[in-house]
Amino acid sequence: MNHYDTTAYLYDLQYSEEQKLKIKFSLNNLNLKLEFFLLDVGCGTGLLFDYVSESVNVVVGVDISRGILGKAKEKIKGKKNVFLVQADADYLPFQDGIFDAVFAITLLQNIPSPIKTLKEISRVAKNHAAIIITGLKKKFNPKNFEQLLSTIFLLERFWDRRELNDYIALLSKRF
Repeated sequence: MNHYDTTAYLYDLQYSEEQKLKIKFSLNNLNLKLEFFLLDVGCGTGLLFDYVSESVNVVVGVDISRGILGKAKEKIKGKKNVFLVQADADYLPFQDGIFDAVFAITLLQNIPSPIKTLKEISRVAKNHAAIIITGLKKKFNPKNFEQLLSTIFLLERFWDRRELNDYIALLSKRF
């Protein structure tokens, strides 16, 4: 967390182009609806918000880093349906089954217990929620990333795009 607090001002310069590619690819493979409540776990500086805020009812961005949320706050000015919450991804402060779509982009490699985080994502997602989770290729290989995700979710689609530094998975809840 301290790393992101101190480097928040550089995050978009370093990672925005890569993150935007992952976001665009993911959204091209989803069907978001205006009534959706969307959660972005590990939202960082809020790069996803511009892409989804006009396509869904509510967007909630969660991050543990106060510094990085400060950058995200700058991006949500004028967006009345986007809300930020400082919280640990392992202890999401939401009721069970309230989100129609959940994103966790380039998050799991920063988490001490990815299984715990995945369980929390599953807990707050509705039964038929669309769940997008990406995994950094430097941290995971395709097999161990799929195995990790499959312990909690059903794997609907899996992409290993050469131009991206992450694997992308479209998941659904087991129920």
